[in-house]
Amino acid sequence: MTSDPSSPIDVAALRRDYMQRGLAESDLAPDPFVQFAAWLHDAVRCGSIQEPNAMVLATVSGEGQPHARVMLLKGFGPGGFVFYTNYRSDKARELEAQPRAALTFPWLELERQVRIEGTVEKTTRNEVETYFQTRPRGSRLGAWASPQSRVIAGRSVLEASLAEAEARFPLEIPVPEHWGGYRVVPTQIEFWQGRTNRLHDRLRYRKAGHLWVIERLAP
Repeated sequence: MTSDPSSPIDVAALRRDYMQRGLAESDLAPDPFVQFAAWLHDAVRCGSIQEPNAMVLATVSGEGQPHARVMLLKGFGPGGFVFYTNYRSDKARELEAQPRAALTFPWLELERQVRIEGTVEKTTRNEVETYFQTRPRGSRLGAWASPQSRVIAGRSVLEASLAEAEARFPLEIPVPEHWGGYRVVPTQIEFWQGRTNRLHDRLRYRKAGHLWVIERLAP
C-alpha cells in the first residue's frame, strides 16, 4: 500500500530512539584516522548502506552563503580526506576564495555520523592522474562533457557534449586541466553515536599542535 501524497506528513512526530550501542572514550583509537577506518569498515560490512563513502561537503560563498552537496570520498590517510571535482564548479570557486570545508558522513543505519572540519588544499597532479585512470571510461568522458554548475538549455546539451568527447578521445582519455582533487586537512573530527533519550555520545578529536586531544561534547 502506498501513502497518499496529498496527505500531510507530521514531520514533528517522526522520531525513533537510538539503542544499538554506545561510544566510550576507551573505545577510541588514539589516532582519529585509525578510528575513521574502523567505522568506515563497519559501514561497508553493514551491507545496507548504499554508498558508505558518501559524505556531505559544506563550503561557503564569498557572500557568506553556505552550500552543501553529497560527494564521494576517494581517499584518506594522515594527510586528510580526498575528493575530486571540476575546478570550474561552484564548490571549487568557493574553496579557492575560502579554503575551508566541513564533511559529514551520515551512517544512519548504524546510528552514527562523523563530522570533519578543516582547511583545504589541492592534491598533486600525480594523484589526480593516478585516480583518473581508475575511473570508468564513461566517468572520464563525463569530466570533459559537463560544464559543471553552469546553466544549460537542456539534457541534449550534455548528450551532445558527451558525443563530442567520445569522438575526440576514441582511445586514451587524458585528464582535463580543469579537473582535479582536493584534500580536507582536519583540525577536528567528531564521532557521533546515537543513544537513547537523545543523550548521544559525541567524542571529538581536536588538533593541538602535533597531537590529537580527545574531548566529550554534550549532545
